[in-house]
Amino acid sequence: MSLKKILVIGALGQIGTDLTQALVRKWGVAQVVTADLKSHSLGESLTHEAFDVLDLQQLQQIVEQHKIQEIYHLAAALSAKAEQNPKWAWELNLKSLLNVLEIAKEKRIRVFWPSSMAAFGPSAPHPAPQDCRMDPTSVYGISKVAGESWCAWYHQHHGVDVRSLRFPGLISWKTPPGGGTTDYAVDIFHAAIANRPYTCFLSEDTRLPMMYMPDAVRAIQELMDAPASQITIRHAYNLTAMSFTPKELAEAIRERLPEFSICYKPDFRQAIADSWPRQIDDHVARRDWGWKPKFTLSSLVDEMLQGVRSLA
Repeated sequence: MSLKKILVIGALGQIGTDLTQALVRKWGVAQVVTADLKSHSLGESLTHEAFDVLDLQQLQQIVEQHKIQEIYHLAAALSAKAEQNPKWAWELNLKSLLNVLEIAKEKRIRVFWPSSMAAFGPSAPHPAPQDCRMDPTSVYGISKVAGESWCAWYHQHHGVDVRSLRFPGLISWKTPPGGGTTDYAVDIFHAAIANRPYTCFLSEDTRLPMMYMPDAVRAIQELMDAPASQITIRHAYNLTAMSFTPKELAEAIRERLPEFSICYKPDFRQAIADSWPRQIDDHVARRDWGWKPKFTLSSLVDEMLQGVRSLA
């Protein structure tokens, strides 16, 4: 396994924090460069660049300076925040991706870019198949569909080795929620550990696909390590691990913390969640590069309670 120089853009976000740690464990601290708008890094020994990914010239300078061979482009405006500021979200989500793809075309760099189940819309069957009509109703989802198309176009016309996953809701205790519609599944654990009631912004029976972050990070690494000959999807692979409702998650927490209480007051995020699939069919990822999740709802709850408790 030959060493390569890696750039993680959006390294201080929810995916970036866990992924950077995994990449450092695998490749070594000298091989990983982190980048974010914020100036603080994930560790004193890590090389960190504070910059705006919308600045193409600065991105080019960083890639050339560090001789980058692989980019994980994670910077994005998530669903709830995107609805509140659509033009800003569109520019951040699409212009930044185009900047990365242009540099990847020029420098022959392999790229990972995360898509989302938000790319599906109300017409998607349940479970949502790998290929179907994509009619998202959220700004975030619209940007993801457009991004998927750009990834496929750069691969088809310029041979860019770009790989992507349509993530379900991602759950992690290491970073605070970043403005997503599935954030309740993180917030709820902080309330439970603090012994306070939780008010959920989705209805109790809103079923959504979910995944524990270690599974997501492993999926990224397995996809990026797979031979190009095995990659048949260049827009984005469906990916999932489990599906549950807020009520089912609360009941699983109560099995461990009987005093935990929850109430439900749906807000504008309910309409976003209602437009997403309740389940996802990821058989193509399983077929092409052997994807298989490890965590269930029960093991996720155990890990999240332990992790959030360690922060208290």
